[in-house]
Amino acid sequence: MVRAQVVLSSHEAQPLAQPGRLAGGACAPSARRRLAWFVRPQNRTTGSHTMSTQHHRVTLVSLPPESRIAKAYASTNLADAYSIELPSGASTNPELLARFIFSHQAPWISSLIAVRDAIVGRFGLKTAKQLTSLGAESKTGRVGIFKIYGTSPTEIVLGEDDKHLDFRLSVLCSTQPSPGGKRQLTLSTVVHCHNRLGRLYILVIAPFHRLVVQSSLRSAARIGWPLATEA
Repeated sequence: MVRAQVVLSSHEAQPLAQPGRLAGGACAPSARRRLAWFVRPQNRTTGSHTMSTQHHRVTLVSLPPESRIAKAYASTNLADAYSIELPSGASTNPELLARFIFSHQAPWISSLIAVRDAIVGRFGLKTAKQLTSLGAESKTGRVGIFKIYGTSPTEIVLGEDDKHLDFRLSVLCSTQPSPGGKRQLTLSTVVHCHNRLGRLYILVIAPFHRLVVQSSLRSAARIGWPLATEA
């Protein structure tokens, strides 16, 4: 409220046009939408870490050579990596960060997965629901729907094997902080297809995969990364 009053007072000399106001001086919906741009918060604070918009930038990078998945397969049909800066004080525990990322995804991703499951289930491929039930029945560790294939102080490797393709995901924290004391988190993916179905699947899903990865990292940053004290 305080921010809104300051902005309005600085524009008193140039009031909004009359069509943008209702009787009694109240702002019409279109005017309120314009004013919303002035009162948007510049920082988001949660129970985790306060973040500014500069930490929301996701960058396409080369597959980190130090990652365990860099040489997971002799040949790959998809390989990409996206990096985001972790603020000072954020946790660098890769498993904690992976669980945080995959449990705070945008709602549209769940809808996309539901559509994917409805299609691939007809071909006998594993669905997200089936993978979730596997986690409940198995003693093997999982992060969301993904099986854990390995962990280290700086990286967790997730993935799944299916009849059409195998894939691995890596959540890797840089070992050396930048001069500002900040580290990079890199989410990498490699896929090895077994047959035509796998190659067709990747051809169709790849653009959505990239959107999901970038959105997931941005969502985690906006919400606020877990603190190092939570690790």
